[in-house]
Amino acid sequence: MESAIKAWVEGVALAGLRVVETRTLTGGYSNDNTALTMDDGGRYVLRRYRGANRCRLETAIARRLAGVVPVAEVVAADPGGEVAGEPVLLSRFVEGEPVGELLEKLDEDALAELGHDVGVTLARIGSVEFARPGFFTAGQGLEPDGVEPTEGLDLFVERCLREGNAGGHLGEQEQSALREWAARAARELAVLKGSRRLVHSDYNPKNLLAVAEGGRWRVAAVLDWEFAFSSSPLVDVGNMLRFPTPHAYADGFVAGFRDGGGALPEGWRRLSRALDLFALADFLTRPVDHRYFGRAIERIRALVAAG
Repeated sequence: MESAIKAWVEGVALAGLRVVETRTLTGGYSNDNTALTMDDGGRYVLRRYRGANRCRLETAIARRLAGVVPVAEVVAADPGGEVAGEPVLLSRFVEGEPVGELLEKLDEDALAELGHDVGVTLARIGSVEFARPGFFTAGQGLEPDGVEPTEGLDLFVERCLREGNAGGHLGEQEQSALREWAARAARELAVLKGSRRLVHSDYNPKNLLAVAEGGRWRVAAVLDWEFAFSSSPLVDVGNMLRFPTPHAYADGFVAGFRDGGGALPEGWRRLSRALDLFALADFLTRPVDHRYFGRAIERIRALVAAG
């Protein structure tokens, strides 16, 4: 750990305490996360921003969601890096198991129970409403820019096909079919225009921790809010259902979202898949050896084949 960051932790964020152990955490694809153990036994997570500085946004979201959704409590932040030398965020360490790992070892009853709480948690996220739809500008906190996230799917897909690496992986007929699918879906998405609910935008098993309490599984924390924006919760529904998961978990998730007050309009499955195509198409612009490039190709093929 760099001396300036260590000095910020020990002298400002947790004044009077000393770092006695550090451990790099896995799973942070856009940022670096390090678990810190202090000399009083307290455990924290230090987050450093490798790309866009979303420190102010993630801090604001964590504080907005306190008492609404389980998130890691922010202890301190230096969004501009004036003291730490770079943007950093310090939060309390949350005990829990990654949901992605639990999907591989729980029985059906436990999977349904876990999926239900994941769905209820998403409904609570969507209960947070803003004045307008849009994206949060880095460094500006919770102020959507007014750009409509549900518009322009066909144009976005076209740009990703033109500028990305789909050639050699999707044939000409497949690309043509994808363009046609996106054009139809773009018109259908008009019913969601103006939605202005909090969207996590990366709501899937890798960003969720869960614990068993009283013999029941529940969400312990929703992690990694750097891609959040204001739009329709169906974005997160599509993300969660993007890749196949055990039926008990998926069914429990949908039921939990409804039970938690989440709205699933007519045609929600197709609408959520259409919204998720924004993310899948974007993966086509990544290097072919990117961890999700090949999986995006597979899902796009399945999407188009389903009609």
